[in-house]
Amino acid sequence: MGGTIQPTTGVIGTATLPQGLRGDYDRARPDGTLPDTVIERSEADHATWRTLVARQRAIYPGRAASAWLEGLDRLRCDQMVPTLERASAILRAATGWSLVPCPGLLPDAQFFALLAKRRFPVTHWIRKPEELDYIVEPDIFHDFLGHVPLLTQPDYADFLEAYGHLGLQAEKRGQLAPLARFYWFMVEFGLIAERGGLRAYGAGILSSRTETLHALSDTPRRLRFDMVRVLRSAYRIDDVQPVYFVIRDYAELYAAIGEAPALLDAAMATNPIPPGGRAAGDQDWGC
Repeated sequence: MGGTIQPTTGVIGTATLPQGLRGDYDRARPDGTLPDTVIERSEADHATWRTLVARQRAIYPGRAASAWLEGLDRLRCDQMVPTLERASAILRAATGWSLVPCPGLLPDAQFFALLAKRRFPVTHWIRKPEELDYIVEPDIFHDFLGHVPLLTQPDYADFLEAYGHLGLQAEKRGQLAPLARFYWFMVEFGLIAERGGLRAYGAGILSSRTETLHALSDTPRRLRFDMVRVLRSAYRIDDVQPVYFVIRDYAELYAAIGEAPALLDAAMATNPIPPGGRAAGDQDWGC
């Protein structure tokens, strides 16, 4: 699949990580981040980045969300692997967020704590040229190009901080399974309705050529965003998504965080809906 990532653990992470991950975990600090050192990038790294960005740019018109595209343009990162310091200066001026380097996947507690402080973890390494179309772990291309542009959007930035606080509470209460579904569908694979039609804003879509083309095609189902439905919806990590959820604006995500604590227990006590499955009360988008 074009640019697809197949996580080895959950979307959010786990309490402990599996062996054999390729990041520099031995140098990570207690909060999961890496020391602020200059990362030397080779010309091959920059060439890989340019190829990936150019390939995605070619299919964004009519598919990528306007606020996400505006954020990407503000970051001016098309020509080389971006530096987190420069991008952080842009984000701080826009929404108060900053970027921190990390080895790769993070345990839940570390991930949530960083989001709650408006610090977004970005994997420090980039895939190899032979991995353009498939990579097991998220790299800087997925983390930066997929997630960072929308951190310039105030409503979305507020939502992601609130998600971090919610995650810290949910971890203590053993409610991570439904919360992971929310992250998967609404952060990695979310769609938004704009005047010109449906557009993708999710990082898992916009960092993958295959997923970008699939998500806005006639193939998958698109459902109106419903928090109860999302918390019950199982997902698949080994293929493109059979169903996506559509929001009307990013403020809707922030509002959903306020509803979540009362819904997580119910979601834990209910059998999940299989990937692509149907449920009573589904609202197909456009019907």
